[in-house]
Amino acid sequence: MKNRCEWAGNDPDYIAYHDNEWGVPLHDDTRLFELLVLEGAQAGLSWITILKKRSAYRLAFDGFAPEKVARYDDPKINMLMANSGIVRNRRKIVSAVQNARALLDVRREFGSFDAYVWSFVDGKQITNRWKSVRDIPAKTKISVAMSKDMKKRGFTFTGPVICYSFMQAAGLVNDHVTGCFRHREISEMAGRKK
Repeated sequence: MKNRCEWAGNDPDYIAYHDNEWGVPLHDDTRLFELLVLEGAQAGLSWITILKKRSAYRLAFDGFAPEKVARYDDPKINMLMANSGIVRNRRKIVSAVQNARALLDVRREFGSFDAYVWSFVDGKQITNRWKSVRDIPAKTKISVAMSKDMKKRGFTFTGPVICYSFMQAAGLVNDHVTGCFRHREISEMAGRKK
């Protein structure tokens, strides 16, 4: 039996997410945008709730193509508010649209959203060595800096805690505990991508 981070629990969807996605370095603007939207949608809810709605989100938000989401207007937002497959919170939906627009601005300046977010860790994954999930912080100096800069650029639902969750999910940091089988695998994966 594999040792995992205890938060993975017993839910097959959660285990698959833990084993295959969480902490893997992402360098694709569309996937990074998806994570940003989903992390914002998760605020005040559990991640498993969002994970189970992810396929509905992908359909509702045009595969998270930022160019498409940036063009959403009030009728489209109202249509999303009627979609029971996603979190029907107007502020979170409007935030996704605003964040798509901010992402396109960032892309014009940095060449890609990927280049922008990875600049906060100098393009290299931070590998932490936490022994227990209780040791893992909710935010860090880097996530505070990312949050401040993103807000300045017009992003919303990007507080320091959301930014750190995003960093963990997108592999900017490896926060698998040292006893988890994925800690070493992801560290090695990140090393190969240098």
